[in-house]
Amino acid sequence: MLTTYTISVFTTNTIGLLNRITIIFTRRRLNIECLTVSETERKGVSRFTIVIRNDNRESVEKLVRQIRKITDVLAVFGYLDDEIVFNEIALFKIATPLGAEPLDVKTINLDWNAKVVHWGLDYVVVEKNGSEEEINEFYAYLKQWDILEYIKSGRVAVGKTEKGLVEYLPEGNWEIV
Repeated sequence: MLTTYTISVFTTNTIGLLNRITIIFTRRRLNIECLTVSETERKGVSRFTIVIRNDNRESVEKLVRQIRKITDVLAVFGYLDDEIVFNEIALFKIATPLGAEPLDVKTINLDWNAKVVHWGLDYVVVEKNGSEEEINEFYAYLKQWDILEYIKSGRVAVGKTEKGLVEYLPEGNWEIV
């Protein structure tokens, strides 16, 4: 059975680092399901949130150890879904031409916890936050209308532990000059 793992990699903001990290996955024949990169609360430190599905915990642990060996990697943590708080975001552009079935905005807001973020002349853009499953269910609901565009972000996640990046990386200037 495949298990979902979320790997958080904290790095200096260095050119070419994404390539060096993804090569490790390629060499181990592991597919990256989603990847999100963002800045952190520490100046000059970036966070890669990588989701993989694998049936071998030992191979994931080896992967984490290999990533830790990269020069510009400051810290790496591997998590199971119950060890983190995570979310994704999706945007749906839905056609709303004259004479078509109107969009039920009240149901979208109250029942699906989504919101219309842009009204165009003949379309609307709806934003939905949640787990991959929640977004997929909402997508299925929206199929009754004409979906012009759909995009979903990768996972963003934080560990449920009391410690944060502050405890693992002391204050410092992590920028590469």
